[in-house]
Amino acid sequence: MASAIFGCSGGHYVDDVLRIEPFMKRWPRFLACVLMLLITAGGLQIHAAEVQHLHHRWTAARAWHWYHRQPWMVGCNYIPATAENTIEMWQGSTYDPKTINRELGYAHRLGFNVIRVFLNVLVWQHNPQGYQKRIGNFLAIASGHHIRVAFVIFDDCWLPTAKLGPQPPPIPGVHNSQWVQCPGPAMAANHADWPLLKDYEQSILRAFRNDHRVIFWDLYNECHTLPLLQASFRWAREIKLSQPITSCVYGGPVPITNFVLRHSDIITFHNYSGPHNVQNEITSLRHYHRPVINTEYMRRPVSTFALCLPVFKRNDVGCFNWGLTNGKTQTIYPWWSKPGSPPPKLWFHNILHRDGRPFSVKEVHLIEHLTGAKPWPAR
Repeated sequence: MASAIFGCSGGHYVDDVLRIEPFMKRWPRFLACVLMLLITAGGLQIHAAEVQHLHHRWTAARAWHWYHRQPWMVGCNYIPATAENTIEMWQGSTYDPKTINRELGYAHRLGFNVIRVFLNVLVWQHNPQGYQKRIGNFLAIASGHHIRVAFVIFDDCWLPTAKLGPQPPPIPGVHNSQWVQCPGPAMAANHADWPLLKDYEQSILRAFRNDHRVIFWDLYNECHTLPLLQASFRWAREIKLSQPITSCVYGGPVPITNFVLRHSDIITFHNYSGPHNVQNEITSLRHYHRPVINTEYMRRPVSTFALCLPVFKRNDVGCFNWGLTNGKTQTIYPWWSKPGSPPPKLWFHNILHRDGRPFSVKEVHLIEHLTGAKPWPAR
């Protein structure tokens, strides 16, 4: 997202954990702890708090069984053109099912079968029942277009504070000018707020834990807050989910990368670089012996559909580009855009104008070809 990847990270230290993981379910706890201490002495850094929950992770075999039952996942990160952040998308006064239905129709015509969607704790806190009902309505709309949803629970990108109600207007010319973090650094650092955050996460997971319309749960987007990340995985493991959980590798702090690689059921990553870097990162992440999915890519002219989408398909790696329609998030502008910047001739993100016209007909034809979709209607 904002903290874009320009390289790849990771190593091969998790391989040892994967090999012993099946035995931890059968060994007494003290023997498992002794084994983990021996591995630590050999160079693998494992925190004691993590050992307690490691055996709850899906086995690699279960993760692959799940993945092989899915089609090739191809889609986008989605927010309707009428919303500039997750509060405006989800609060009752601005939730826009009409636009969502129209735009997910566009996504289906492109051949997309998945979307990644961010949630917001403040909207839930204000009206948990109403929010859950809107999530259900959103899933019904997506399912009507044969699209499944990966929901994001927490997010450390962009503005640190947020409030409910009418949102400030977008700053002209600025990329994602009003996108807000969830829950934001103040709540993330204040353990007195964690019971609320736990209730938020678990109530949503519990409501949709067996819903086939949810393809997986992305617990934390581009996390910079390791303690809350660790807690979010513990809270999720307390719910018996039918879907896998994950958090992305994005080039962030090493302890966060290490943690998500040790605890995610499936490996997800962000990469906005060119095809060679993407291929190298896929190759590296496959050393962890789990399905690999890219949950953010595509920034013209470096990471494009023409350059990167064939790499994902060739490797059978699911992928979600950033953005569908040009709307209030203004992500056609680059990350570094300044107030008052003129509309760029080459869009940074997004595929379509608000009325469904492609930014690039050639690009849309390529997407159709790779997804097997019917040709985009002529206008």
